[in-house]
Amino acid sequence: MDFVTPIEPPPVRGDSAPRESATTTRHAVRLTPWVRLELAAASTRGRRREVNEDAHSALSGSTPLYVVADGVGGGAMAARASRELVHRLHDALDAHRIDARAIRNAVLRADREVGRTIARETDDAGAATMALCAGTGMLLSRWLIAWVGDCRVYRLSAGGEEPAQLLTVDDTYKHLSEAPPPGGSYDDPARMIGNGAVSSPNIDRVALAGGEMLVLCSDGIHKHVGPGEMSEVLRDSAPLARRCARLLALARVRGSRDDATVLVVRREPRHERVALMVAAGLLVTAIAAAIVVTASDRGFRGSHRAPTASYDTGRVVASAESSFSGQTSSRTREP
Repeated sequence: MDFVTPIEPPPVRGDSAPRESATTTRHAVRLTPWVRLELAAASTRGRRREVNEDAHSALSGSTPLYVVADGVGGGAMAARASRELVHRLHDALDAHRIDARAIRNAVLRADREVGRTIARETDDAGAATMALCAGTGMLLSRWLIAWVGDCRVYRLSAGGEEPAQLLTVDDTYKHLSEAPPPGGSYDDPARMIGNGAVSSPNIDRVALAGGEMLVLCSDGIHKHVGPGEMSEVLRDSAPLARRCARLLALARVRGSRDDATVLVVRREPRHERVALMVAAGLLVTAIAAAIVVTASDRGFRGSHRAPTASYDTGRVVASAESSFSGQTSSRTREP
């Protein structure tokens, strides 16, 4: 496979170039008839960066699809790679049926297109790592997660003090048992989008119960904040966007100089709607059962009606068999 692996540049010295605003936060709520999703994201430019090379989904999209991307290679091309990656994934998956195959195809297509974009502008290497989650089903209780590189996905339980559960495995040279390029590290990502190194993205399915969270983050956070600290910060009572910002601040205190991004999805069933749906289902089931019992009782009485003067036993047997068959079919259709 012919590809070039970007390597992180050395820290930038001085303040000669314009610099982006250091930190941004976002918050949104997505309502369906049955589920409330609370969404929050925070992203900050690293101290060694002129621009924030991370990117993440807008939280107001029409599809429960959320992406965090981390540009690799330094400078404008890294930032462009991460932003284009987020855009292309949403362009391919928004308003479409999302399954594992659709995600795989979207990631592979993005790998090609991001690579072409960079090649048209420069001979320098540029790519991005990413993590995404996509809700499926009416209740959004089942989620697909996917990742390439060392962006991560965690799950936080609704209560207790359990640390965040890591759901992904980094595509680093160490984990893939591969040798890094000259000047690289075994902890560097060996798979990225935009350099032709992705043959099959990692995809998994996870359940998300009421009150639980999915946490997507770049390595600017998870290399400096452990699962226990992450859990403690995100289970606080402060507004969710503020908790995300505090997670970034904690990463800074722990020594992070890289760009850092976190995106959190918190799922909460709308219990009154779910209760109404269950009650309606039970009512429909009871009505169907009553209809089946009534039909069965009539069939039973009909099958045991005294034969006519002709004593045509063949017809009596046929009538009883037909009644029994109809009863079985009705029960089979019972919800």
